[in-house]
Amino acid sequence: MLNAHTVFIRKALKYGVSKFDYPVNPNVRKIIHCDCDCFYAAVEMRDDPRLRGQPLAVGGRADQRGVVATCNYEARAFGVRSAMPTSLAIRRCPALIVLPPAMEKYREASRQILAIYRDYTDAVEPLSLDEAYLDVSNSSHHKGSATLIAQEIRARIKATVGITASAGVASNKFLAKIASDWNKPDGLFVILPDQVVAFVAALPVARLFGVGKVTAAKLHGMGIQTCDDLLRWSHPDLLQQFGKMGTSLYLLCRGIDRREVISSSERKSVSVEETYTIDLPDLAACQAELPALYASLQTRMQRAKAEDSIQKLYVKIRFADFRQTTVECRGNTLDETVYAELLETGYLRGKQAVRLLGLGTRLADVKPEQQLGLFTIIKNDEH
Repeated sequence: MLNAHTVFIRKALKYGVSKFDYPVNPNVRKIIHCDCDCFYAAVEMRDDPRLRGQPLAVGGRADQRGVVATCNYEARAFGVRSAMPTSLAIRRCPALIVLPPAMEKYREASRQILAIYRDYTDAVEPLSLDEAYLDVSNSSHHKGSATLIAQEIRARIKATVGITASAGVASNKFLAKIASDWNKPDGLFVILPDQVVAFVAALPVARLFGVGKVTAAKLHGMGIQTCDDLLRWSHPDLLQQFGKMGTSLYLLCRGIDRREVISSSERKSVSVEETYTIDLPDLAACQAELPALYASLQTRMQRAKAEDSIQKLYVKIRFADFRQTTVECRGNTLDETVYAELLETGYLRGKQAVRLLGLGTRLADVKPEQQLGLFTIIKNDEH
């Protein structure tokens, strides 16, 4: 019986492509692309169940030339889309509820989601607050099954954060991203290695990574609608028509994407914070919240394995009038007494009710040998 790799190559050869165009083994990498469904709107519906089932957008005000940051699926049914002027969105959907962004709330949800991802792999490449690539090729969870890992991650996001996420699983970033959009919302789609050639051949060329409206229009003008059409063009001809983009088109229409999942730049800090439903009225009330915040910071530091990299300790305070202050000092270890002193110093700057408290650490820069390792990876991935 032929293995998946052999089947993959034989199908590819039908298109007149050299087997050397393909990775030695397409099974080597297992990539997950996770994308939360209408993220900002989902967080708002989580916090106010009365919004569920109603057309909802998060964005700027119509009378201030605002635009829609995101919207739920009820709003999308009326043609409302991200980046659309809010005034146009309201014309399309007069019943549209528009809420201003609550970025701190979304960032906290994002931190929770990233912490879940990093339980499965260190190779996490965030693209935005709600979207990331994960390389789970070497993960031991679920005996290395990327599909089961993706299922568990989605279930944990729903249980922990209270919103849904969609995921795609494939052998590279390009395919995983397309797959994550295939069964939205709250879906999972897997492209197995022996399905790649047939799956990509049927894709519209407009779905290829890096193909915008201008390139898509040019491809369509050349009679190229799908990747199957594009397969008939040679590499030199595509280079002549599209320059460097020709190489990307040549590879992507064959399902080839050699980009690595690049973890976000080295961690510069670790922090926890809490926004209070009812403002803390005075310093004593703030100090009463310190032990819980400190315990949460300890847990997060242990998870990040950052205890040996501490350079500074800091406290962040946001007052009732939305003014914010940060107080920090040098320190190599967590110390609740020091945080209490920083808290007092910061509070005295405002002397009013507090709506947010945060504790954090600044971490040492990446070591030279780690920088060299990163540089080597980049140099080896110039193609």
